Amino acid sequence: MQKVMEILKMRGLVDAVTDPVIETMLNDRTVTLYAGFDPTSDSLQVGNLVTIMVLSHFQRCGHRVLALVGGATGMIGDPSGRSTERNLLTAEQVDANLVGIRENLSRFLDFAHPTVPAGIVNNHDWLGRFTFIEFLRDVGKHFRMGSMLGKESVKTRLAGDAGMSYAEFSYQLLQAYDFLHLYDTHGCTLQIGGSDQWGNITAGIDLIRKLRNADGYGVTMPLICDRSGRKFGKSAGNAIYLDARKTSVYQFYQFFFRQEDADVVRLLWIYTFLSPETIAELERQVHEAPETRAAQRRLADEVTRLVHGESGLALARQASQVLFGESMDGLKAEDLLGIFADVASTELPGETVRQSRVTDLAVAAGVCSSKGEARRLVLNGGLYVSNRRVDTPERILADADIVDGQLVVFRTGKRNFHLVKVAG
Repeated sequence: MQKVMEILKMRGLVDAVTDPVIETMLNDRTVTLYAGFDPTSDSLQVGNLVTIMVLSHFQRCGHRVLALVGGATGMIGDPSGRSTERNLLTAEQVDANLVGIRENLSRFLDFAHPTVPAGIVNNHDWLGRFTFIEFLRDVGKHFRMGSMLGKESVKTRLAGDAGMSYAEFSYQLLQAYDFLHLYDTHGCTLQIGGSDQWGNITAGIDLIRKLRNADGYGVTMPLICDRSGRKFGKSAGNAIYLDARKTSVYQFYQFFFRQEDADVVRLLWIYTFLSPETIAELERQVHEAPETRAAQRRLADEVTRLVHGESGLALARQASQVLFGESMDGLKAEDLLGIFADVASTELPGETVRQSRVTDLAVAAGVCSSKGEARRLVLNGGLYVSNRRVDTPERILADADIVDGQLVVFRTGKRNFHLVKVAG
């Protein structure tokens, strides 16, 4: 059995442990562990991918992993790492989000492993059975206000102007009971989570000790932040989602390809399974030939393949080449909208676009200031539709030039693009 803690430490994926004995325990026997995922969206994002990578490392090293989706706790919201209260979700919203999260997780964890299959559990299955009185009697009485108020997430919120609601204050009780329930039903003795989860994890360890006279353990991972110090997450407004419907494969690929030289090696350790030797070679190239962006390209390739598969990676690569004049064949309107999210666009009615002269459309869209300019541009070989050169000023726009009946892509020169969005 590979030594999972050695791997995690080498990759910079350990922030703290609740007990040093964890490393010996993981080396000596198979352990069941879990991590929780908050269903506040129908897709996980790259911040969650850190936790997923850690779960995958544990499974690859022979341990049993559980992904807990918070069907119950998601209706309250974890206050950890937040300065304001989350918007409360309805049961219907949570149920819809659970479907997307299960699909996300199925891409990374092996649920059909012959010896240590991964599992997904929903805490609404057990927390939803409690009445308020029963929960206070069976769980709440084992917590003391002093220790609850001493949690960092609570102190931070109470020190601010927003304060903390009773619902949020009670969150740590719910997560603690999750750990106890999984200990009872799955023999789960380890919980992992981001460093902001320390208080919730230790609350569960205390509850297991009090009610079962047994030991539970915790491992936290560092929070991954962007250059401004913000956590990669939905609440920060800078989320990169794992679902291609929310973040296109092109945008996903480019997010990793655009990483700074100062960050890329650290991200290679965290977000890929590349060997230490491969990462060392990529680091050498960062120092000796940074202009090649070899490390960024490999990072983008590896993570995109992991999240979206070979077909997604091929699409992202093709989308990247479009900006350099390559063919747009096979790309859909939604792909092109992601590629050209930052370029100028004009919306025109369908009757203006369809079967029009290309030069007339270029003027109507503002690509050219006059018909004379459009004509000269064509004669000089400088006007393109879908990266195909317009060879005559008399050319009529064909249906095939309108991607999915929604979009026409003009290009002038090498990289000056303009979108025409077809309305109706």
